Amino acid sequence: MPEHLDLPTPQVRERVARGASGWSVLALSILVLILSVVIFVIGVQRVDSTVVVSLIGLSLLFGLGALITLAGLTPVAPGEARVLQLLGRYTGTVRTDGLRWVNPLTARRRISTRIRNHETDVLKVNDADGNPIEIAAVVVWQVEDTARAVFEVDDFIEFVAIQTETAVRHIANSYPYDSHDTAQMSLRDNADEITARLSEEIGVRVAAAGVKIIESRLTRLAYSPEIAHAMLRRQQANAVVAARTRIVEGAVGMVEMALARLADNHVVDLDEERKAAMVSNLLVVLCGDRDAQPVVNAGTLYS
Repeated sequence: MPEHLDLPTPQVRERVARGASGWSVLALSILVLILSVVIFVIGVQRVDSTVVVSLIGLSLLFGLGALITLAGLTPVAPGEARVLQLLGRYTGTVRTDGLRWVNPLTARRRISTRIRNHETDVLKVNDADGNPIEIAAVVVWQVEDTARAVFEVDDFIEFVAIQTETAVRHIANSYPYDSHDTAQMSLRDNADEITARLSEEIGVRVAAAGVKIIESRLTRLAYSPEIAHAMLRRQQANAVVAARTRIVEGAVGMVEMALARLADNHVVDLDEERKAAMVSNLLVVLCGDRDAQPVVNAGTLYS
């Protein structure tokens, strides 16, 4: 979790906007337009000027009302939402896809609610041990609260990008690239745990913008070129030491088992000096890099 991250409480949250199906409103508006045309035609055919003015005025009134009503028709595509704002005040969000009708006086902003990817640039930072590394990540995210995405930040897409980069830098500074202590997590050996913490930290940082983090993954993790060769040699040395340690542990176990089996089965009675010689020979054979060369001993251990 990010430390000392105190984001302000959101001032607005998404709510469903009032509206209706656009198809019924469209059909009604067309009928009113046709009616206004018929009234206008009837009006211009009258002789009485008062009747003419009244009918033409009524026709214009019906036509203007139908046009204003048509202005409230709002198509909403799948994976999109419309954020409504009336005279500067948030009035709700339309998420139902299809042709919808809302207050024609509202401003309607289109917001994509589809799943998106953001990939950071390759960042050069220092890990917890102070070694310069190159790291990059990809984040899968989605707008969860359209009201906060529009009104809580200036540009929620840019906000996600900047907060993602900040979280990646913080995670890289918090853990070593490679750890020799099995109890300590490292960027290279604990990728699943590190990415889980990265997703959690990004989620906390972008929650104010109404964004939900679905997943995050490291796409690049390497030492910087200036120290990559030295670190490779260190890794190789550590691998050799670890392999030698495992070989010695296994060889000692095999020697103990061999001595125990020989003693239990009474194959040969060995004194301490002969046991020491046998242990030495077995360890040389088991721990050596090359195949053992047999030596025929024509004498005894003492002559």
